[in-house]
Amino acid sequence: MDTIHQAATTVAPSTVDFLPLLGTDYVEFYVGNAKQAAHFYKTAFGFQSLAYAGPETGQKDKVSYVLRQNKLTFVLTTALRPGNLIADHVEQHGDGVKHLALKVKDATAAWQETTSRGAKSFMEPTKLTDENGTVIVSGIHTYGETIHLFIEREEYAGIFMPGFVEWKSNYNPAETGLLYVDHCVGNVGWNQMNPWVKFYEDVMGFRNILTFDDNDISTEYSALMSKVMSNGNGYVKFPINEPAEGKKKSQVEEYLDYYNGEGVQHVAIATADIVRTVSDLQSRGIEFLTIPASYYDHILDRVGTIDEDLEPLQRLGILIDHDEEGYLLQIFSKPLQDRPTLFFEIIQRKGAKSFGKGNFKALFEALEKEQERRGNL
Repeated sequence: MDTIHQAATTVAPSTVDFLPLLGTDYVEFYVGNAKQAAHFYKTAFGFQSLAYAGPETGQKDKVSYVLRQNKLTFVLTTALRPGNLIADHVEQHGDGVKHLALKVKDATAAWQETTSRGAKSFMEPTKLTDENGTVIVSGIHTYGETIHLFIEREEYAGIFMPGFVEWKSNYNPAETGLLYVDHCVGNVGWNQMNPWVKFYEDVMGFRNILTFDDNDISTEYSALMSKVMSNGNGYVKFPINEPAEGKKKSQVEEYLDYYNGEGVQHVAIATADIVRTVSDLQSRGIEFLTIPASYYDHILDRVGTIDEDLEPLQRLGILIDHDEEGYLLQIFSKPLQDRPTLFFEIIQRKGAKSFGKGNFKALFEALEKEQERRGNL
């Protein structure tokens, strides 16, 4: 995306964080075939088998596979029959993110604070209990059909949560260095960015820490606007994108068309060694956007000295950007399913707390090439 100017919004932080978040607990995807998706995420991304729930555990209407790598937990869920919320979600959207589950110390207080400020309740505080203790879960609706769950698990010692059993497998590929969720980006409809920014400010106590407009994230043909929302301690960040007017269809418009509505565009995953991680992922078949070789001609003049050798970064197509606190390395995958919707970002931060504004133009042009190949530009 970008040639960009980046505007940091200066907002005085609230004296009291009424919704203290401890980070991302897990990301749950509704998918067409959870067993096969789990095999893909193990094979391609190096996730490890963790937990399972399905008919064998008394759950008759769906199956869920839980995978983990370091502090990154994915849940893959499939309906066993048509005519229910999970099956309808997959029919409407394809494979996609349903639940962004957030760690809290008090799921009841989190639900009370957010619903009292205008959030639509998805789940009232509910106790889930087994021999390993208790997990309390609550939740609220956000953009599209995306849900924020609040997970309180300090009194639980089990493998994942009640209702799940340990999932043991003889197939355990090596991990690839994925650490945790850095941020999750949502795509919303025309003129819906600011209403959802206000939602995160008013309902969840987030702050708008960065703003990109269509002068920032644009090319000759297409554009978008984005605002980055962060909770009080900075553990949870949700950039919100909306389309902007351009000569042709932007990546956000393409997403909204194929996803059939608003939803999570990409999950950004942290690594401590992006060269190793991306090399591993590419060797396992993950495809990344192709960046023009000319991007690297003067890159060090723009970003300054970096610790890494430029050759492997260029060979792998890894982007570089900097801010006043350091630099970052990032790369974006192609969509992970047949619909051109959800993709992943791999990011390594070397001090930088920004989101790669200097890479937006190169990224946007790479995305446009993919759109053009699909006939959707």
